[in-house]
Amino acid sequence: MKKTSLVVLAAGMGSRYGGLKQIDPIGPNGEIILELSVFDAKRAGFDEVIFIIKEAIEKDFKEAIGNKIAEHFPVKYVFQDMTKIPEGCTIPEGREKPWGTGHALLCCEGVIDSPFCVINADDYYGQEAFVKIHDFLVNNTNEDNYAMVGYLLKNTVSDNGSVARGVCNVADGKLTDVNELTNITVNADGTISNTEDGGATVETLEPTRLVSLNFWGFNPNFIDYMKADFVDFFKNEVPGNPLKSEFFIPKEVGKMVRENKVEVDVLSSEDNWYGVTYQEDKPKVKAGIKKLIDEGKYPVPLWQK
Repeated sequence: MKKTSLVVLAAGMGSRYGGLKQIDPIGPNGEIILELSVFDAKRAGFDEVIFIIKEAIEKDFKEAIGNKIAEHFPVKYVFQDMTKIPEGCTIPEGREKPWGTGHALLCCEGVIDSPFCVINADDYYGQEAFVKIHDFLVNNTNEDNYAMVGYLLKNTVSDNGSVARGVCNVADGKLTDVNELTNITVNADGTISNTEDGGATVETLEPTRLVSLNFWGFNPNFIDYMKADFVDFFKNEVPGNPLKSEFFIPKEVGKMVRENKVEVDVLSSEDNWYGVTYQEDKPKVKAGIKKLIDEGKYPVPLWQK
């Protein structure tokens, strides 16, 4: 069977939430969301996990989760290095923020050598999503055919503040566009809206819109496609927003789809999604994970000898 890798975006320090949320226990027995995701991926048939982290958190990350997982599953590490930018470009003065999820993947060049699934470290996606994306990656024969697992917008928002989501347009099971919206909020009347300009213009969003939560299935050529676009990003976007502009995976995918470079199958999952964007989200997520464990969806302890 074709080799497949799980790639985990774990370099973000959790700016909205404070602290290393990727290694914050959330289950009744100290389970970490990321641990459950890796367990689900292993069970679905993935062959290895590649953690993208900041070098500064390597020791804490390994002690909290990495070493434990490595006893049961092959683990590799990639550091998201802010200085890894296109030749001839310079880092703007005062820039501290990493370059985004797309740049994190670019840091994996030379490490990823097989079809791979990308996930966020701090989202719980459910078991079904990993099975579906693994089956797609193993059976797919077209290098330019990718996949994503979509979730309903209304199930992925927070009552405690704004969230960023890739809002998708879908036709006949294929992605036709995806737009990264960075300030989606639930209003007092229950409606969901987004603004990208501090409230000057507000867009109301249908609660049943499909959104991307960075659960993607790619082939290694995706990284090759992104390299040229990262140069364009530095030329065209960084000068206008030198301290905060980001190179997002969903934005890249949307661009490639519009240019007819690639096709993206949209897979859906009936499983609940859980995520901790804000500290106040934790009780709801803890209750959801406890229910799954109580129902026997995960063994206790998680990693059996």
